[in-house]
Order: sequence, then structure tokens, then C-alpha cells
Amino acid sequence: MAGVDWDEDDPFEEQREQAESPMRRLIFDYGRPYWFSMTIGLISSVFARALDLLPALLLAVAIDSIFGEQAFHEQVPLSVLPEAWLPTSPEEQFVFVVVVVAGSFVLGAVFHWLRNWGFNSFSQDVQHDVRTATYDKMQRLDMEFFSNKQTGEMMSVLSNDVNQLERFLNEGMNSATRLIVMVFGITFLLFWLNPQLALVSLAPVPLIAIFTYIFVQKIQPKYAAVRSSVGKVNSRLENNLGGINVIKSSNTEEYESDRVNDVSRKYYNTNWDAIWLRIKFFPGLQVISGIGFVLTFLVGGYWVLMDTAPGPFTGTLETGVFVAFIMYTQQLVWPMAQFGQVINMYQRAEASSERIFGLMDERGRIERDEDANEIEIRDGRVEYDNVSFRYDDELHDSDNAVDGSDGDGTPEADLIIDDISFDVDGGETVALVGPTGAGKSTVLKLLLRLYDVNEGAIRIDGQDVRDVSLASLRQSMGYVGQDSFLFYGTVEENITYGTFGADREEIVEAAKAAEAHEFIQNLPEGYDTMVGERGVKLSGGQRQRVAIARAVLKDPDILILDEATSDVDTETEMLIQRSIDDLTEDRTTFAIAHRLSTIKDADQILVLEDGRIVERGTHDKLLQNEGLYSHLWGVQAGEIDELPQEFIERAQRRHARTEISDD
Repeated sequence: MAGVDWDEDDPFEEQREQAESPMRRLIFDYGRPYWFSMTIGLISSVFARALDLLPALLLAVAIDSIFGEQAFHEQVPLSVLPEAWLPTSPEEQFVFVVVVVAGSFVLGAVFHWLRNWGFNSFSQDVQHDVRTATYDKMQRLDMEFFSNKQTGEMMSVLSNDVNQLERFLNEGMNSATRLIVMVFGITFLLFWLNPQLALVSLAPVPLIAIFTYIFVQKIQPKYAAVRSSVGKVNSRLENNLGGINVIKSSNTEEYESDRVNDVSRKYYNTNWDAIWLRIKFFPGLQVISGIGFVLTFLVGGYWVLMDTAPGPFTGTLETGVFVAFIMYTQQLVWPMAQFGQVINMYQRAEASSERIFGLMDERGRIERDEDANEIEIRDGRVEYDNVSFRYDDELHDSDNAVDGSDGDGTPEADLIIDDISFDVDGGETVALVGPTGAGKSTVLKLLLRLYDVNEGAIRIDGQDVRDVSLASLRQSMGYVGQDSFLFYGTVEENITYGTFGADREEIVEAAKAAEAHEFIQNLPEGYDTMVGERGVKLSGGQRQRVAIARAVLKDPDILILDEATSDVDTETEMLIQRSIDDLTEDRTTFAIAHRLSTIKDADQILVLEDGRIVERGTHDKLLQNEGLYSHLWGVQAGEIDELPQEFIERAQRRHARTEISDD
């Protein structure tokens, strides 16, 4: 299937392998604050399950004493109570048994309610904390991490994986507690009532343990594969829904349906592989558990019927005790069979927790120093000092090498930015131009510290951007990109994003400066109009003007405009450019533009090619140089029909390279 390599590893395999003791961290790190609800759930579960065992004991008492011939006070279940507490007449004994049974049901219901409250409260609180902590960690990771992951895969971690943890913490731990209490409780009671018959009833337990161990070993890798395939399904669906406009305009609905069908079938096959193992395991486990019930009925029934101990057994077996054994053995079958379900939920939760905590342990290349000083911008002077940058995961080959190996014969990643230096005085406007993939956007992303330089330094008013707090650095900058992303919400909410305390008057002034106020007023509900997901209800030019208004409202010290008017018509661009000129008059500004007419008045123009600065100067000076800028200007101005062959060949070589384009 195009676009998806199903033979590749889990996209979070590296993170999963690095996760240390994920289940322990889940319980102790995230569960510790909610110990009270967890304790209530555990204690209530113990009492609730213990009370569930009481009716069978009292039934044995009733059969052997009230309806039989044994003395009421000599019954094993009542032998722990003082004789003076017990009734003597059959009528009183009958009422006593009925009241105790009824009381056990009522009290059991109370404990069951407390049990459900405790486990549900605990699991929901932990689920909330894990999801928010995972998201918080995820949004703080470097951009390089996001370039290697699809949105659907990350959504799978935040949604499906976190939900798997909640299911285990609620249903899994609830079932595990029930299993432990029932198995140990029933085992204790069986040995208390008749140790010899208890050995018969519990004979299959070692076989169940072996059977379950084999299941765990086989199911674990299958669940890891399922978790990976879920992420791929989410990625395909998220991709297609996000690009529904392209799909419809390209008339490719059938093609995309086939791709969704393909990715869903891969998930189906992976999931069915795990399901097939489960549906073979649980019936097998139930058959083994049922062996104990059959043996108990066979041996115990013969014992009671013949009134003599079979084979090596000795003593007598009362009818009531035999009935209790039958009931307890039947009750034991379900917890034993449910043991596989608990292991099943645990394995799913462990696979999910490995992805979650592996992601939480992910270390980015950008170091965040929470104690770093805030940046102090006085003039807004920016210096790029011999800056070089490469993506960590990009390995070059001999055809793409920029500067050879790293010294030990190991090929290093291609340089995206190669030893560039330039200074921008406070209040100046510098424009970056050049072919697609030249590195223009990356140069400015380094200033924002979306990436960190490999060599060299970037300084603002003498302060290395790596030595100041990230929050203050980015707060001092306004960024308008060519992809003007709008959040689902109103126009006003999108303009005030990042400047949440602005009043309506300030919002309107910012919109006017971005030439957005007029079209906003014509919207159905003005500034309160919902823009739709990603701003789909607005045109590209309208989204861009809202994004510019957002930057204007922020009133930053340094402004970055990355193709900020690429989606507007020429007339609107002229109006916006006039507003931008007012906005940039007293602040340091960086502008990237393919339309060279929009940056010809910049104080300094840098021409980039293959990550290097090949020309610099003012518009007039660069035209006189008759270099790349002059030829690009001539093509756009209609003065020449096409670029010279030399430039065309260089562009072809550049596009044949394998590094990731940033523009």
C-alpha cells in the first residue's frame, strides 16, 4: 500500500524499549496521590467477596442441622462462635440462617458499591493525570520528534493507550482482587471443611498456572503489534479527513476507500491474530477449571451416596458439606477462567504503558533549563555566528555529502544550514530569499529554538538563545507562517491566542492593522463567528490576515514573517504590506518571501542556496551583481523568460538531494 510500510517497526518501538518499569511507575508514581480511593476499593472488594462466600456456608449448616440430624452448634462454620450466641430450636435456627444470609446480601451490596466507587474513582483520576502529563510532555518535544511521527499515531497514544490503562486499573484490578479473594477464600474454606476433598477440587490449579504462563508468553508480542496497527489506522483516517478537500477535488474517493480498507484489513489481521489466541485460551482454561468441579462431584457424590470414604480417603462427608463443596467448586471455575482475562488486560496495559512512559522519557535535543534567566531585549540586535544545523536522523551518502564524515569514518547527517553568519541591527528588516529547500525557514526556526544549532551560536542583544528561558524567548517574538493555522473556535479567540487578556478595542485595532476588520464585520456573527476546524470556513487569505492580526496584537520585539501574504490577492497584499511596514518600523523583522516585490525595501536581503548565504545586500546592490537574486527578479518581473541553464541545473541537483525540505 502506498504511503505505509507495514514491515517497518512500531513507530514508538525505540521509546518502548527505553521505558523502565512502566507498570510500577503507573501504580506508584501516578496512583500514590489517590491512595484513599484505591484503599477503599481494595478493602471493600475483600469484604464484598468474602460476604459472597457466606451463603454457601450457611446452606451447608441448614442442610446438616436444621433439615438433618447434626447439632447446630457443632457445625464447622459455626464452631468459631460461642455456643451461647447460637439459637437452640429449629425455628430459631432457621430464622437465624435467613437473617444472616439476608444481612450478608445487604452488607455485600454496600461493599460492592464502595468497591465500584473506589476503583472507578482511582482509575479515572490516574487516567486523567497520565493523559494530561503525556500531552504536556508531547507538546514540549522537539520538532524533530514530530517530523518522524504521524498525528494519528500520537493520537493513538493519548487516546487508545491511555484508555487501556484505565480499563486495567478499573476492571483489571477489580477482577484481580476478586480472583485473589475468591481463590484464597474458597481454598481456605475447602480445606477447613474437608482437607481431603479439597485436594481433589484444587488438583487442576498447577495445570492452570502452566497454561496461563504459556499464554502470556505468546500474547505479549501480539498486543504490541496491535497497538502499533491502531496508530496506523488512526494516522490514515486523520490524514484523509484532514485532506478531504483534496480527495474530493481530485475525485479520489474510491482510491482512498481502498487505502482505508487496506489499512483496516491490516489492523483486522493483526488484531484477529491476538483474538484467535485468546479464544483458544479461555475455553481451554475453563475446561481445565471444570475438571475440578467434575472430580469433586464424582468423589464427593460417591462418598455421600455410599456413606463410605472412597479409595485412600478416610472419615465421613456430610451432605451439607458436599453441597457447599459443589457450590464453591463451581464458584472457583469462573475466577480461574477470569485469571486469563486479568492477564489479558495486564498485557494490554503493559504494552500501552511502555509506549506512554517511553514517550515521557523521550529526551529532545533542545535542553530546557527551568532556572534560566528571562531574555532582556533592549535594541533587538540579532547575530548569527557561524551557524550550522543538521537533522539527527538524516544520513548522507557520497552524492549528498556536504562536509564528509564525522572523523571516525561514520557518515554524518547532511547540513541543512552550513556555516552562515550575519548581523541584524535593532529595528532593521532582513529578508531571506532563495529557491525552495534552500534553508530559509530553518534559519528562522533556529531563532525561535524550534531546533538547536549544531555549531555556532545565535544571540539577541548579546544573549545566546540557548541560555535564556524558552518561554521568554518565544514570548518576545511574533511568528506568521505561510500555513496560517487557526484553532476551532471564534475569530476573536484565534486573534487573541497567546494574548488572552486583550480587550475588544485592542482586538479590533489589530484586525484593522492586518486588513482583516472589514471582512470580519461581514461574517454572520462578526468576531464571534466560528471558523471551523483549522479555519476551514475562511479563505486562505482570510486565515492569513487573522494570523497577522494575532501577531500584531502580541506586539512582539522581533517579528518573523514566513510567506505571510502568500494566500492573498495582489490588492490585499498591498494593503497588508502597508500595515506590515507600519508594524515593522521600530522592531527587528525577518521576512521570507518568494514574491521579491514584497521585500525589495528591506534593509538587508540574504540570498540562500543549499543552506549557504550566496549573496547579501540591498535590492539595488543585488540587481547590480547579476547573480541568483538578479535572475529571480528578472523572471518575476517578466524581464527575462526563464532562468539561465546554469541555475536550472543547480536547481535540479538540489531537488534530487534526499534531505528533508524545510520550505
